[in-house]
Amino acid sequence: MKAVQFAYGGAADLAAAKAALAGEGVKPAAGTQSLGPMMNLRLVRPAALVDITDVPDLRAVREVPGGVLIGAAITHAEIEDGEIADPTPGWMKSAAGNIAHRAVRNRGTIGGSLAHADPAADWAIVTTGLCAVIHIDGPAGARTLPVENFLTGPFTTALAPGEIIVGVEIPRPGDGARFGYWKYTRQVGEFAKASAAILDDPANGRRRAALGALGGAPRLIADVDGLIEGRLSPQDAVAATVPDLAVPALHVTALTRALAMLDRR
Repeated sequence: MKAVQFAYGGAADLAAAKAALAGEGVKPAAGTQSLGPMMNLRLVRPAALVDITDVPDLRAVREVPGGVLIGAAITHAEIEDGEIADPTPGWMKSAAGNIAHRAVRNRGTIGGSLAHADPAADWAIVTTGLCAVIHIDGPAGARTLPVENFLTGPFTTALAPGEIIVGVEIPRPGDGARFGYWKYTRQVGEFAKASAAILDDPANGRRRAALGALGGAPRLIADVDGLIEGRLSPQDAVAATVPDLAVPALHVTALTRALAMLDRR
């Protein structure tokens, strides 16, 4: 199948993008690695697309207090290749390099991935593990949301009509911080069947563990201290976090391997 007929235009700056997105049936387009297939299957039928790929505000990467704000239109490949400032000690670079295939990474963007909110996508679970904050702009003005409040369900976010992701703020880890991310896929390039991310950042008082690829937004593990300190097993952590999970073995394995990665850093 092919997409239904739609109008197409670009935006020179953020103000122009916001004005264009105020129209009915208008959607932003960047890498289109998710939107394109959905349009071809006619799962979505926008009346118009606004190309935001080259909007300067969405391509900017800048230091903010305590971290780095990565523009929403930065591609996975740019993170993978170290073309932007990585606020982590290579954790984002490593995660980006394992997203799908290089052709997808060349075009797909971090903001687009989060806006699409596929439950099995890498950035959903990785940014949750890294305590990211999503910067949003739209008709009501600019606002920010922690990523765990931004991702509200399968393919569902807190974006209001006409709003757009401007950037993703990643807090800078302190000395001695550790991070583990592991996902299970049947073959290279597939979406994850199970995933987990764990952050231990004692210098900043941040500890977080999350499970992904659950059919919805990532789930935070409540007793993260017990998990990291060995008082709570991965099996019990998964059972407590997702008690209705029919087949927990893959998520237990993902969490076990993410936890083991902390000891290798």
